[in-house]
Amino acid sequence: MNKTKETFVFGFALFAGFFGAGNLILPPLLGFKSGADWWLVTLGFLTSATIFPLLAIFAHARLQGTLFDFGKKVSPVFSLVFCFCLYAITIALPCPRTAAVTHEMAIAPFFGTSSLLTSILYFVMVFVFVMNRNRVLSILGKYLTPIIVLIILAIIIIGVLSPTAEMNPSHFELPIISGFLEGYQTYDAMAGMVMGGVILVSINNSKNKLSYSDKKIMIAKSGLIAMFGLLIIYAGLIAIGAFYNGQFAPDISRTELLSGLAVKTLGNMGSAFLSILIALACFTTAVAIVVSVADFFKAYFKTIKKAYLITVVVCCIVGIGVGQMDVKYIIDIALPALMFIYPLCIVLILLNVVPEKFASELVFKWVVVAAFIFSIPDFLGFMVPVENVAPVKAIIPFANQNLGWVLPALLTFVLVNLFKKKKAND
Repeated sequence: MNKTKETFVFGFALFAGFFGAGNLILPPLLGFKSGADWWLVTLGFLTSATIFPLLAIFAHARLQGTLFDFGKKVSPVFSLVFCFCLYAITIALPCPRTAAVTHEMAIAPFFGTSSLLTSILYFVMVFVFVMNRNRVLSILGKYLTPIIVLIILAIIIIGVLSPTAEMNPSHFELPIISGFLEGYQTYDAMAGMVMGGVILVSINNSKNKLSYSDKKIMIAKSGLIAMFGLLIIYAGLIAIGAFYNGQFAPDISRTELLSGLAVKTLGNMGSAFLSILIALACFTTAVAIVVSVADFFKAYFKTIKKAYLITVVVCCIVGIGVGQMDVKYIIDIALPALMFIYPLCIVLILLNVVPEKFASELVFKWVVVAAFIFSIPDFLGFMVPVENVAPVKAIIPFANQNLGWVLPALLTFVLVNLFKKKKAND
């Protein structure tokens, strides 16, 4: 296989990994609530849901290591704890959310069974597939993703070209920031930190023996291909959510809105087909998540023979417990965890893509500390009564927008580099 063809193969594989069908329910409601400001929330959403994941891939292209390498300049202990936290969040939130989306889009509308039954059957099947690593999954992923993409593109094109009623006004005071924070819910920045390593392993296992520079270029180009695809789909779904926001009830749920848009554009059969395909794609995403987490713990706990089995069992039990809940509830309870982990993900991604002369171990340590400390009020704001953290948030710039860590991290980056330069000149 030549390098150009291989780059596109890896790019499409990355796209499939990021595509996570559960994420498709997020953009339409964001556009629905933004109205005429849909293009502003799109800018914010795409920053956190495509730009930072792309930068994570670029960081992998430079590091050519694993997730652990992102934080090792802070300290090996920190990097290990960070890895554990990121994987714990992954199995506790986005993985179970795939079961909830499956229930609300593909099971409840047709069968009316309980969400607990769906969750149990769903994760029993996940367990079976993960333990057997069945090749059916790769076949499903290979054919399902293109079909879903074509259906989504059809919904977007028809929705954009069809005449719509006048849009309702925006619900957001700061559309760009609202879109940026909603992008956290895709988990794509976290996925970028994991998926880049998977692509690197695939490149190393290929027949082509590439140099560091060739691998760097291939990984970066693969990331560009994947993110371009996500950008088109995310932006399009936000747009049609806005264009049709006068045709649905104000309190419509995310899954109901996506199904409703499918009916408006493709008819009832198109909606049913989309629901079934998304359910299958959610399942492949869940299996992929559990496999990646189990592989990590198996590699870390090498002396424990059943580490893989134990991890899979824990993942599935957690999945059953959380997956029976409403999609909205899972998204809401995810906010504290995302306010905790995302600032660290973003600063680690950025520090690993800036020129190395500006990203010494000292810079890594202090910027990460600053981001962590000043994200605590944002994290606590979703855990305790608002009045308890309001005095603190009032004195931190952008804290009331849940971005209190941004300016301190940036200032720390600049000041530590100035200190280093001055010390070198003395």
